[in-house]
Amino acid sequence: MAEPRIIDIELDERSILKRNADIEQERRIAIFDLLEKNHFDVVGQEGPFRVTLRVEEGRLAIVVADAEGKALDTIRIGLARFRRPVRDYFAICDSYFKAVRGDGARGIEAIDMARRGLHNDGAELLKACLAGKVEVDFDTARRLFTLLCVLHIKQPTAAVDLARHPRTSGGG
Repeated sequence: MAEPRIIDIELDERSILKRNADIEQERRIAIFDLLEKNHFDVVGQEGPFRVTLRVEEGRLAIVVADAEGKALDTIRIGLARFRRPVRDYFAICDSYFKAVRGDGARGIEAIDMARRGLHNDGAELLKACLAGKVEVDFDTARRLFTLLCVLHIKQPTAAVDLARHPRTSGGG
């Protein structure tokens, strides 16, 4: 019986230039939560699926394989539309992590609400980009957006953005 879900997910390590501890923790949590519960229904394919995410030529490549690892499809979506949501999301995450570590406890709730809102917006954008190719539920889209951020923020174009906007493009 077909199971429209992801049973294994990997990030192409060649797509990630460097990591910091906060980003690495976000990655681990997103993968754990995603594998616990997700809905990932690839049009024209039967699940469950093994998925690899990578960046190639400015696009997110979602490599889909069957449970045994046989390649089924590669879904590509442009990353340009994600630059601002990713940058904004990581800027607010950076503020959140600094507040948690410092004495800014007073503002943590407001920062966290803003962070969740940006994360939700990014998930909705990803869901829309996948429409007609892959059906995902909202929680799956949120976790995939987190993983997209890990890949996207670490790309050379993000390094250029970081040089131009160090306060808004940093990892965190």
